[in-house]
Amino acid sequence: MKRRDFVRKSAGAGIAAGAAFGFGGYGNIMKTHPEAPAYDMIALMGGKPEAMFDLGIQELGGMGLFVRKGQKVLVKPNIGWDRTPEYAACTNPALVKRIIEHCFRAGAKEVYVFDHTCDNWTSCYKNSGIERAAKDAGARVVPANSESYYQEISIQGAKVLKNARVHSVLLETDVFINVPVLKDHDSTRMTCCLKNMMGVVWDRGFWHRNNLHQCIADYALFHRKPALNVIDCYNVMTKNGPQGVSKEDVANLMSQIITTDWVAGDAAAARMLKLDPSGIDYIKLAHSMGIGNMNLDSLNIRRIKL
Repeated sequence: MKRRDFVRKSAGAGIAAGAAFGFGGYGNIMKTHPEAPAYDMIALMGGKPEAMFDLGIQELGGMGLFVRKGQKVLVKPNIGWDRTPEYAACTNPALVKRIIEHCFRAGAKEVYVFDHTCDNWTSCYKNSGIERAAKDAGARVVPANSESYYQEISIQGAKVLKNARVHSVLLETDVFINVPVLKDHDSTRMTCCLKNMMGVVWDRGFWHRNNLHQCIADYALFHRKPALNVIDCYNVMTKNGPQGVSKEDVANLMSQIITTDWVAGDAAAARMLKLDPSGIDYIKLAHSMGIGNMNLDSLNIRRIKL
């Protein structure tokens, strides 16, 4: 396997996938472990999801920076739609499996996987390939289809989403790893790290009825933030999202973004869809609220091509 660093691009460079990745800060996200990652963000191209994650997490400093022996971990992919992997409506199952394997190698006691799906949850879990992949890696795949699984939380500083009912697994695990798939979205233009949190709450309808972009940003104020965000950009739905219509909606970008700053991750991912991050309201709002950094001209990034 060959690899090399990409030459750092100027802020005015194009938005090709190799130059699309932005800044990520870890200051207000990594609270449990004092060691800092080696980079703010790792941007990878040209390999299978598993190989890119293997190399990316190693370059960041290893999964041991985020998961310690005996801890319980939540790995939260997007499993929202009853689609098979080639439609890229859900997170790549091979990536989910590899992340879980790294968690156990780092000493995790238990790893959980769930999503509050839009389609029938059993069909989504099965047909996405994520249920089988997660179980094969040793994770516990739990349902999220009943309000009884959720607990009421308050969100300090929120403008609209002041309260929410959040899945108990998110509240009871020690480490939270966010694993969204990047794709087009008809309501917000794109979905990635921040919007993936609609799968941890019970009443996603409230978000849609009450300023969706502000609710997405408001939720990110909640203190149970992801320690790590792994963005699946291997196959990317570039139109007709979030569910997709056909395989023609999907582009094989063979990329991955790993970062501790989910605002930065979303900003970088927006560029991969040839979008200006400042034109995505929830990214701009989250940045202005101090949740993360969307500025792409201040980089501490490792770019790797496999």
